[in-house]
Amino acid sequence: MNEHDLELPEVYVQPGESRLVKTPTILRTLLGSCVGIAFRVPRLGVGALCHPMLPRTPIKLAASLSRSAGRRYVDYAIRDLARQLDALGARRDEVEVKLFGGGDVLVMTANAKRPSVGTMNCEVAIKVLAEEGFAVNASSLGGTRGVNILFNTETGEVLLQRHSSMAVQPQSLDCQTRSTRSAELAWTKQKNRSRTPNGKAPRPGI
Repeated sequence: MNEHDLELPEVYVQPGESRLVKTPTILRTLLGSCVGIAFRVPRLGVGALCHPMLPRTPIKLAASLSRSAGRRYVDYAIRDLARQLDALGARRDEVEVKLFGGGDVLVMTANAKRPSVGTMNCEVAIKVLAEEGFAVNASSLGGTRGVNILFNTETGEVLLQRHSSMAVQPQSLDCQTRSTRSAELAWTKQKNRSRTPNGKAPRPGI
């Protein structure tokens, strides 16, 4: 981060929240199995970050769900921000999107057959973004470590601060986890290099 970045206002996005800003801002959050999705429209000077915690809105709650409660879910949070960007005059093909998080930070049993919450969050995010006509410009998904992200809405740059370990027992909630073994933190600039949830090299063009 340069000196100009340090002068920008900083907003922390809590789990289950979304923030959209119209002036240069640093949007930051801490991700475990949650996903963080950064949106930027350079032409409009608009940036946004959502921090949903669970994959899909329960069908039985969909009709009565408040907007603030709905933002806890990946599908709702993406579509909610998509509508806000539409209202501001953004075209889907000009929106820069970057996707982070979805880690397996809960200790899973050896015979666990269901995909983890982190994996499901990643899968739903990728699917819904595609359905809404957004192209993912960069991503860093999966793994077993938590990550702090700092998103500069002016430049589009995202800095990742990876924790050395964030794995916890299942009774602890992913996004609220406090890492006790984060002595080594490494800053990396997230450009257009991506990693898929299984840790393999990304497909070209992502």
